[in-house]
Amino acid sequence: MGPADETKRPLLELTGLEVAYGGIQAVKGIDLHVGEGELVCLIGANGAGKTTTLKGICGVQPVKAGTVRYAGENVTGKPPHRLVRRGLAMVPEGRGVFGALTIEENLAMGAYIRSDRAGVRHDIERVFALFPRLQERRRQTAGTLSGGEQQMLAIGRALMSKPRLLLLDEPSMGLAPLMVQKVFETVLSVSREGVTILLIEQNAKLALEVSHRGYVMESGEVTLSGDAKSLLHDPAVRAAYLGEAA
Repeated sequence: MGPADETKRPLLELTGLEVAYGGIQAVKGIDLHVGEGELVCLIGANGAGKTTTLKGICGVQPVKAGTVRYAGENVTGKPPHRLVRRGLAMVPEGRGVFGALTIEENLAMGAYIRSDRAGVRHDIERVFALFPRLQERRRQTAGTLSGGEQQMLAIGRALMSKPRLLLLDEPSMGLAPLMVQKVFETVLSVSREGVTILLIEQNAKLALEVSHRGYVMESGEVTLSGDAKSLLHDPAVRAAYLGEAA
């Protein structure tokens, strides 16, 4: 995307964000923004602080310092359920589907904040159009699905809350290569529908290929940021994350 995208009004803006676990400073004062309609990735090795950043945004982990602004409002430390009602949804690492419930029941759970029954039915069918594999198995319990199918269900469930901003935490983790490709195609489809996305991902190549912009995180700090295509061809990124010589 071009420089003009930098002028988009940020839907999410982190300023000097610090998050700690006990005595461990996991996130060390990062700045990050996601414009309305953007797909932005935060990449880095395991333990870089990516997931902790998301937990700080969502109010799951207390913020030590700095601010989280969403849709122009300071939401630092607001509880997750309040943020969901404001249109911020998260798909956690490890998916977290309800294994004993059917696919349809899981999707209905994603719409718990809504009272428009006809709209909910319509959106369940919309999720099925996005994920035909789920439609075929709609009455199957989620615990019997493959890891990739559970990831699709977790994304579909998050979409049922009609989010304005979707936070995705490591959607490719533990999936077979073919399923990883399908999940990323879905992320791109959701983005094209107008949902703003912050994607946390270890698979730097795929994340940068689908994103508009990217941030590189190391040891709790953002070390690089910019246009995704530029980062994809940056020698330091290629050496560190794509297994190529600098």
